[in-house]
Amino acid sequence: MSESDITQIADAAALRALVGAGPLVSSWREVSEADVHGFADATGDHQWIHIDAERARRESPFGGPIAHGFLTLSLIPVLLGGTLHMRQRMGVNYGLNRVRFTQPVPVGAKVRARIAVKEVSDVEGGGVQVAWDVSIEREGSERLACVAEFITRHYF
Repeated sequence: MSESDITQIADAAALRALVGAGPLVSSWREVSEADVHGFADATGDHQWIHIDAERARRESPFGGPIAHGFLTLSLIPVLLGGTLHMRQRMGVNYGLNRVRFTQPVPVGAKVRARIAVKEVSDVEGGGVQVAWDVSIEREGSERLACVAEFITRHYF
């Protein structure tokens, strides 16, 4: 995705203008073995279905190692950042209203996100809170890998 394809957001009005618009679509991003092992180290979740490729091929119903669901979820900010650029003083992740991991992401698979602005509301301190509808797709699959309502706050 080139810089000209990235939506520029300079103020709250630009975010509000995206409510009801079509989704922003990120580029594909590979979920590598290094990503999965790094996430396992960061979280302490070293379950074999994520990090033991041989055992996962033999014993798992997925046919090989899969990314942690929370790793897939944690990609939302980087995927969002590939679709728009916020010219802001500060932005923070505020939380999630709902999350579902609807199918596994095999190690080495590529994912991308479709992200739509659902709602923008004013918050104290002169910021805005944004509710984003996020669908994470897995390349080559018709089923979504993850769906979430992601909440952020932005101060311009």
